[in-house]
Amino acid sequence: MNRLIKLSHALPTAAPAMTVAYTPIRLEMPGRQSLELRLTAPAAGDALPIVILSHGFGPSNYIPSKDGYAPLAQFWAERGIAVIQPTHASSRVGGLDPDLPEGPFYWRERVDELRAILDQLAEIERQAPAIAGRLNHDRIAVAGHSFGGHTCSLILGGRLYGEDFSNPRIRAGVLLATPGRGGADMRPEHARRFPFFDVDFSGIELPTLVVCGAEDDPHFTPRGPEWHADAFYDAPGADALLTISGVGHGLGGIAGLDAKETETEDPEALEATRRLTLAWLRSIFCIEREAWTQSQAALSDRAAAIAKITVRER
Repeated sequence: MNRLIKLSHALPTAAPAMTVAYTPIRLEMPGRQSLELRLTAPAAGDALPIVILSHGFGPSNYIPSKDGYAPLAQFWAERGIAVIQPTHASSRVGGLDPDLPEGPFYWRERVDELRAILDQLAEIERQAPAIAGRLNHDRIAVAGHSFGGHTCSLILGGRLYGEDFSNPRIRAGVLLATPGRGGADMRPEHARRFPFFDVDFSGIELPTLVVCGAEDDPHFTPRGPEWHADAFYDAPGADALLTISGVGHGLGGIAGLDAKETETEDPEALEATRRLTLAWLRSIFCIEREAWTQSQAALSDRAAAIAKITVRER
């Protein structure tokens, strides 16, 4: 029982179970250092669905790596999902040299790292004996926060510079505080610095949950918090927009507890983010088909002040 939350207790969620974690798992990458991962998964159970969680490019040294986002990764893993967290090429602590030509953001290399994970799932299981044979390679989703959402939007089907980065092994995605439309929607100085934000979300046809903070203040654009909802309106597959009340880019604390990534630490908002994203994933993965519907009803009836769900009309 978390004494810091009240309203979020109304949102149904599965009871937590024991987990097992392996770190560092190392995957070979051509022409560069190995890719390091953390795998956190239920200690029991088979045919576990997989979420690859892509970290952002926040101000901390260690949170933008395999060692961050424990409040989200652990919560999902305790409730039936195997979570794989790469330390991306853009990471300060374990990434590539930021002064190389593609640095410091390495947006293309980050997408390649997700592909490497998909290509080497068998190797990941080999390095994690307690997980070996227990992952379902046909039920894989991606989730990304901030710049991680940009990475995930590409592998979900978003197009950039006319290129298609989609991967048929991905089944769904969760985009958390993801950058919105680039180009003319951004302040001129940021449009010049981040031309790779100009993603065409219209190629995303896979089921996608878009999550935003109602008080997010993106300095990239004059448009305000709604900029982070662009993927919901532009991506045909985006079936719901979850807006968390009273918080900004950190969504109450998903990147880390008591961390500078979390501009507003709000246990209630964090719990709502964790429970509602989990409910959507459990429904998409057919672990608990009615979880998302039941959570929407509970939010509306007993906890409407903490979040709003907008469902796409079909």
